[in-house]
Amino acid sequence: MSENKAPRRRRPATELVHGGSLRSQFGEMSEAIFLTQGFAYETAEAAEARFNGEDPGFIYSRFSNPTVFMFEERMRLLEGAVAARATASGMAAVTAALVSMLKAGDHVVAAKALFSSCLYVVEELLPRFGVTSTLVDGTDLNQWRDAVKPNTKAFFLESPTNPTLEVIDIAEVAKIAHEAGARLVVDNVFATPIWQSPIALGADIVVYSATKHIDGQGRVLGGIILSADQSYIDDHLHNFLRQTGPSLSPFNAWVLLKGLETMEVRVQRQTSSAARIADVIAAHPKVSKLIYPGRADHPQADIVKKQMRAGSTLIAFEVDGGKEAAFRVASALEIVKISNNLGDAKSLITHPSTTTHQRLSEEARLGYGITQGMLRLSIGLEDPEDLVEDISLALDQA
Repeated sequence: MSENKAPRRRRPATELVHGGSLRSQFGEMSEAIFLTQGFAYETAEAAEARFNGEDPGFIYSRFSNPTVFMFEERMRLLEGAVAARATASGMAAVTAALVSMLKAGDHVVAAKALFSSCLYVVEELLPRFGVTSTLVDGTDLNQWRDAVKPNTKAFFLESPTNPTLEVIDIAEVAKIAHEAGARLVVDNVFATPIWQSPIALGADIVVYSATKHIDGQGRVLGGIILSADQSYIDDHLHNFLRQTGPSLSPFNAWVLLKGLETMEVRVQRQTSSAARIADVIAAHPKVSKLIYPGRADHPQADIVKKQMRAGSTLIAFEVDGGKEAAFRVASALEIVKISNNLGDAKSLITHPSTTTHQRLSEEARLGYGITQGMLRLSIGLEDPEDLVEDISLALDQA
């Protein structure tokens, strides 16, 4: 191959297995785990060059490590980003993505349908440092436009949302953000990079809790921030992570690399099962509402069709009888486990009002569409017919 020939672009499934790989002098096939805090230099001059940026090698695992770098690079290639930085958890990714680029006097516009911890960052943490915010109905583009102020620097949303599975028009929100001179941050956890590509839709920054589908087997915590803009990384994020230290451990990065190798086949199977199970739940007489992005009756079905390549591994539904009925359903399940995690190989169910969103007032929860009868179901890798039987029998007891 000519030295000047650009490398051939590889498809996502190939990048998930090979992207970003580094090999030591031993030629190992499975990526190496570099469990080290620091790195040695041949000379004092070499250390100086490394610290002043003349030598691009590794310095300290708080902000750069070979195993972590492989994870970052594989995710970058998959997402189509210019750069990526890993963090210790998904919430570390959300917090760092926003805090690193904001300062006192700035303003954030965010969709109100957010994970409870994300709402905490926007509504409680940022104001402590002089950053104000406005929450909007993410599905109403006029509310995004009306919320813009001269000092608006960031837009923030998740789509589909947790737990109500609203789908927000990322491309249109990105246009509004850019017209205002703001960056759009998208939490893409529920869609996964397999089914949705926010950067291709106009987002500037994408964040993931790698704890979810990327690991996919309930083993480790992790997060990652991906950017379409190198200046965001260079001017804001890199130094923030370097100085504050929300670091991903090399071992967790290695586990996540192994998770990425099977993520596409896992997500495809989980989504296929979720579509089948959503139809069964929707038809049950004890269910008053079913929300699934892959169905024609989803409130934003037209947007789903425009920006997502398939539905989700998540289902939200409401049972008649409120909290008591929802608890009976969850407690009657045998295969599906009660847990607030998602994206796992095991199917999981949670009652958002008393778990993930319990810190919110009942009025606030209802404003977000989270009722006492709502359950959020994350579909795993079990036989879908076993799941249908398990869920149907549990619903009979609602």
